Amino acid sequence: MPTYNKLVRDRIPEIIEKDGKSLETRILNEQEYYEEVRKKMNEELMEYEAAANDEEALEELADLLELIHAAATIHGADYDQLEAIRQRKAEKRGGFNERIFLIEVKDD
Repeated sequence: MPTYNKLVRDRIPEIIEKDGKSLETRILNEQEYYEEVRKKMNEELMEYEAAANDEEALEELADLLELIHAAATIHGADYDQLEAIRQRKAEKRGGFNERIFLIEVKDD
């Protein structure tokens, strides 16, 4: 049986058991959960970067979004609060839609 030692989605144990396999899990404490969410974000970001097409990219973005929701909860916010922060920053500093690539700032 393979060893994974990683954070998985909530229904993964159920899915594994339906396949007739046995498994071992445990519930992480708060600090472990925080660390594992961060690790999982990095894992999913690497998978996004390696995506070969739009469909794969969108799957990985959905995974990242799920982890962003989890991280927001860790930091005491829900999706609406996080979205309000995003909107506030977009209004103040803009988004990334115009594809602006800053090369240099010259001090006078």
